Formats: sequence, structure tokens, C-alpha cells
Amino acid sequence: MTTPFILVSDCDLPGTVIEDTLRSAGLHAERAASPASDDLATLGADATGLVVQWAPITAEVLDRMPNLRIISRVGIGYDMIDVEAATARGIAVANTPSYCIEEVAAHTIAMIMTQARGLPAYDRAVRAGTWKAVDARPLAVRPSTTTVSVLGFGRIGSIVARGCRALGFRVLVADPYASADGIRSAGCEPVEIPDAGAQADILTLHVPLTEATRHLIDAESIATMKPGAVVVNTCRGPLIDERALADALRSGHLGAAALDVFDGEPLADGSPLRDLDQVLLSPHAAWFSPEALADLPVHAAENVIRFLAGESVPIVNPAYAG
Repeated sequence: MTTPFILVSDCDLPGTVIEDTLRSAGLHAERAASPASDDLATLGADATGLVVQWAPITAEVLDRMPNLRIISRVGIGYDMIDVEAATARGIAVANTPSYCIEEVAAHTIAMIMTQARGLPAYDRAVRAGTWKAVDARPLAVRPSTTTVSVLGFGRIGSIVARGCRALGFRVLVADPYASADGIRSAGCEPVEIPDAGAQADILTLHVPLTEATRHLIDAESIATMKPGAVVVNTCRGPLIDERALADALRSGHLGAAALDVFDGEPLADGSPLRDLDQVLLSPHAAWFSPEALADLPVHAAENVIRFLAGESVPIVNPAYAG
């Protein structure tokens, strides 16, 4: 019996944990020379499985991998994979949804509280020799009079919602796929997406990136938000039209933003977001902890191992003809 070949398209994590885990399970694993489509297709013509982090997996790439049965994403999001094309070709697509739930939720709440309490402004003031709480940040919020709107009530969004509720915020949740009773049982209020945006003092995003959600936060939706509202994104950068966000921050319509993800990464040197003091930036780091770093490549490799053994894995395209 031929040993299944698993291609690793790309990975910017240290070491060779993915390959080592696959090989320890008796599979043949190699990493492509580059994530370019020609390199993937050349090495992956006989691949049964594909592990991908950032490489674009298009219909064209899939057509050149006729034996492929499973794609495993090194991460939670999977917008770099043409899932529809994979489904049409009978290829399962799996992600790693559980490796950093606590980390992203904690990072999100930290960003919310940092902006809600004006910590960057206070830090700058103290360093500049100013010791005046009111002058440094006159609009620091009281949780009980502040509304946090959470878009998405999945693994991470639900923790963020419950955490903000525990801190005393009024929490609205918009998620068409979540149970209204489940949202209420968390002490939160179910609403539609437009209402969530319009009522938010702080808006935090926890939805997948699809064609329907791309630029979900654009000039039109921002115009409906309260003056001085805060936008937080630890999910996917293209959910926000960054130019519209920057314009709203410069004009003062929005009060602040906290962003861990961006439309293009790394954030471009010329991005207007870099020049705005009211924007808190982090380098797509919400997922990180030493524990998450250790878990991520193992989870991605184990998806392939379990799938080929006929075991359950987190499939994101259950309609595939497996």
C-alpha cells in the first residue's frame, strides 16, 4: 500500500512540527519550496492531503492536485482557500478552531478596556509630564452606561460577550446563526446587525470573512454609528474598509479603534492608521501564547491524520462529497 503524501504549502511558525507530526503517524510529508501555485502543483500532483497557512488555494491549484482529499488550515480563518471549488471537487476543508480561543478573547477584551479607559492617552500624558486625569482623557467610560455590540456569537465572540457583561457593560449580540435564547442566557440582548452598529459605544467583530462580510464596516455603516464610538477587530482585516475607518477617525465621528488584523499584512508603511494616536495596533498577535504556538501546528497536522483514519475533524464544508 502506498504511503499517503501530505504537502505543506507554507508555514511561518518556527520548526517543522507539522511535518514531524505527520511523519510520526506514518505519512510522507514535505514542504513546498514556495507557496507559489506552480511550486504547489509540481510537488503536490500526487498529494492526498494539503496543509496550508497563507498560500492562496484556488480552483486552478486544486485542478492540478487530482488526488487531494483533505485541506487543513493552520489557523481558524480559511478565506485563502476556495472552499466552493474544494467542495465541488470532493475535497474536505478543515480548520483549527480551538487552539487560541482563550487568547483571542482575552486580547479582544484587553483592547476594549484599553480604549474604553483611555490607557494610551494616559500613558502618553504621564510620559510627557502631565498628571491630570481629566485633561488626559475626559471621555473614559463607565461600563454600566456603555454598550458593547458583539458581531458574532461563536467560540470567541461568546466569551467576549460574557466577559464584557461580567465587567458591567450592556452587551448586544448580532448573529443570525445563534440562538436568541442562548444569547439571552449569557445576559446579553439579541439584535440585528444594523441595530448593533447603531447602538454601539464599542463595536467588536467576531465573524468569518466571506464575500458577504467583506467591508462589513464601511463608510455607510460607520455613518450610522454613534459619534465617538470605538471599533475593535481581532478577527479578519478585510471586514473593515480601512480608508473609511481612517476618515471617520480623522473627522472625529469615531472616537478610537483597536486593530489586530488588517486588509494587508504586515500593515503598509503608508497606512493612515499608523499616524492616528487614537488607534491601538497589534501585529496579528491576538492568537499568540506559548501554549497556542505549540498547539497550532499539531492541530493542523492531526486534522489530516484523523481524517485519513476516518475520524471526525472540524470540517468547514460539510457539503463536500466525501
